[in-house]
Amino acid sequence: MADTPLVFDRAFDPRHGEAVRLSPLVRRVVAKNPGPFTFHGTNTFLVGDDEVAVIDPGPDDPAHVAAILDAVGDARVGAILVTHTHRDHSPAAAALKAATGATVFGEGPHRPARPLDIGEINPLDASSQTDFVPDVTLTDGAVVRGAGWTLEAVATPGHTANHLCFALVEEAALFTGDHVMAWSTSIVAPPDGAMADFMASLRRLMARDDRVLHPAHGASIEDPLPFLRGLEAHRLGREASLLAELGDGEKTIPEMVATIYAAVDRSLHGAAALSLLAHAEDLAARGVIAAVDGPVRLSARLKRI
Repeated sequence: MADTPLVFDRAFDPRHGEAVRLSPLVRRVVAKNPGPFTFHGTNTFLVGDDEVAVIDPGPDDPAHVAAILDAVGDARVGAILVTHTHRDHSPAAAALKAATGATVFGEGPHRPARPLDIGEINPLDASSQTDFVPDVTLTDGAVVRGAGWTLEAVATPGHTANHLCFALVEEAALFTGDHVMAWSTSIVAPPDGAMADFMASLRRLMARDDRVLHPAHGASIEDPLPFLRGLEAHRLGREASLLAELGDGEKTIPEMVATIYAAVDRSLHGAAALSLLAHAEDLAARGVIAAVDGPVRLSARLKRI
């Protein structure tokens, strides 16, 4: 399993603002918010025809909201579902609710995966919608139904503490938000994200039998299990690289990033550092490594135990 190759699919035509039919029940409208963490933009999914569920309404962008409403047409919006509260996913829920009167569903408000250490500053606050509050809070296994569709919440913390996937029962399809994406790995950045949670959620999806995955950025994944195994192997490989670096003695996260991510564009080294920090926190919690002084942080010198 560990040597399953991970092949990303970056050949994706976003067709911004256009409702693209993916299956009998699912259409996709891509927001025009491209970037290093959003690829070509946020995928908003419309489920159903006469009554529509909107999954991940996207950023606070009137043009994108207008495109969603245009795609909905005369149908009724029965539900707005949010996978998590990053600003490229949840803010448009308010405008969409105002236009349609639909109920907003989500796991809950934004929160960190762990408390901040004394003196620690959360570098991710600006990327999150901290004032989001769903009308209805969903727990794992909760079901939202509409005319011709059934969506089940699947708790997948890791990328954020409040991350949900949504399973479309009628098509054995899973909307994976940012937990699993075809174009790139998902960033797991403390204190908002936690690597132990992410890996547990990934293995949970590996135990499912979904036919197709619909991520919130990029193309759908038609053969989920090999891809999920590849993601697991990739994460375990990063963990092994971190431990190999510490085999030479004490090092900080930035020092290890310079070596482990030497082939990666330096503009992404900040995100890489946060992902390595997530691995380091997980390894420290498991008693494999430790910080020389104080808590595990980017600036801390780490060592093998």
